[in-house]
Amino acid sequence: MSLPETVQAITISAHGGPEVVQKISLPFPERGPEDIIVKVVWGGVNTIDTYFRKGLYPAKKFPLILGTEGSGTIVKLPTDEKVLNDPAFKKRGYKVGGRVALNALGAFAEYVSYPWKSVYPVPDYIPLDIASSCISHCLTALTTMTESYHVNKGDVILVHTIAGGLGLAFLAYAKSRGATVIGTTSTPAKAALARAAGADHVVLYTQEDTVQRVLELTGGEGVHAVFDGVGKDTFLSDFEMLRRKGTLVAIGNASGAPDPVSPLKLSAKNLKLVRPSMFNYIVTPEEADHYLGEMWEALRSGLFKIKVHRVFPFTAEGAREAQQEINTPGSSVTGKLLIRISEE
Repeated sequence: MSLPETVQAITISAHGGPEVVQKISLPFPERGPEDIIVKVVWGGVNTIDTYFRKGLYPAKKFPLILGTEGSGTIVKLPTDEKVLNDPAFKKRGYKVGGRVALNALGAFAEYVSYPWKSVYPVPDYIPLDIASSCISHCLTALTTMTESYHVNKGDVILVHTIAGGLGLAFLAYAKSRGATVIGTTSTPAKAALARAAGADHVVLYTQEDTVQRVLELTGGEGVHAVFDGVGKDTFLSDFEMLRRKGTLVAIGNASGAPDPVSPLKLSAKNLKLVRPSMFNYIVTPEEADHYLGEMWEALRSGLFKIKVHRVFPFTAEGAREAQQEINTPGSSVTGKLLIRISEE
């Protein structure tokens, strides 16, 4: 098929507030010999988008295309014969017209050109909107609850903002491993949602003292692990809620980056502090395919239940509103936010 000379994309040309988010026309993405070209249908909105916009994760160059998660259909395969003959490439069964999920920066564009290792074939039983809703949340839950802290049967863990997309993925996976899950959230409606999804205890941080309540629930001992995507606002109190030899998995910065702490803070209870990136757990095709296989099966079986909370238009205004909604403490978001980039 013939490809356009330009593409529309959601970008930033400077770090700043939501006003720096723009939709502009750019040259068609440069294609490398190992790249797969994909027509993007859906873009998944994640908190990390706001990190790039604010400069917490500095841009390597401007304009920067936002979005780290998407889905669509393949329009061109790699040209490098070495890639085409690679057993790992062939195992994935790529084909023109094939449905794929995307896991790399720059997904909010009509077409992308990505190295094949960041393009994942989607099983026939997974709709493309769901494929663009699960990579960030579900793969993060699978990898961090296996490698950052291996959740085991009998563990008691704490998940902050448990009624959001990532929180619900953490909840489902931890319960499947036999853990007791305590969650925090902002409203009674969100608490009811988390309980319906299997949470053992839910703390309303807007009405209760989270540290006091968690210690009450654990007989003063604390939890084995905290999974914290909030960051600055909750980081220091996490140490108070961990038991001896507990692990703090600092997975996000929704309220801002945590303040620096001395390593001596860990010695009081022989704690572990981990700041993982899901991307670094799936660097090789073997790693990615292992976790992807587990994720697709978890979706097929109903272990992971994806709820699309809201779909935004492929406009600057839509992208700004999505960022504001996902980054507002106590917002009504209880699932995934998507941007509809094109028709299938």
